[in-house]
Amino acid sequence: MARPRAFDESKVLTAVVEAFWTRGYEGTSTRDLVKCTGLNQPSLYNAFGDKRSLYLRSLEHYLECSVRDRIRRLEVLPNAGMAITGFFAEVLNRTLTDPLHRGCLLVNSALEATAEDPDLRQAIATELETIRCFFRDRLLAFSKQSSGAVVIDGCQGANHLLSVLLGVRVLARVSPDPTCVTEAIEIALNNLGLPPLVHSNVH
Repeated sequence: MARPRAFDESKVLTAVVEAFWTRGYEGTSTRDLVKCTGLNQPSLYNAFGDKRSLYLRSLEHYLECSVRDRIRRLEVLPNAGMAITGFFAEVLNRTLTDPLHRGCLLVNSALEATAEDPDLRQAIATELETIRCFFRDRLLAFSKQSSGAVVIDGCQGANHLLSVLLGVRVLARVSPDPTCVTEAIEIALNNLGLPPLVHSNVH
């Protein structure tokens, strides 16, 4: 019978997320991971595998606690348009309040992914598709709810919103100008007839 782990897995993964999120995969050393988790290297790797496996586990933890949690909370809102606006409002808030300008770990992972790591590329593609489907479904629902919605193919609108989301996340890392990122989001929402950011209660 396996002995129970003498550490909180969620807390360890959260610490690992912070390390990879701040330094990137290549920039994070085993020593960094040992330091941030408080575990020695054998314990860390016995529990989670090698550095790459730990990265994948930490990315999964990040997605479950951030992106997926956000979608679960917002997709049940009665106003489908507010679900999309609320999504971008939360992203904007996180973007503008992060003093390290780290962006989004999912997007950062996409920028670091290589052709030699198909598992990571697939995990990223799957998650981006989840976000795209959220946008598509909420757009289609909003078009039925509101006379002010712009008539557009749901898939096209979702692709546009996903592109704006990714662009804002990348832009915020290198040039975190609040006006620039806010206007990019506001224009995208306005073009689709969605509720403006100022009317969102999700900040």
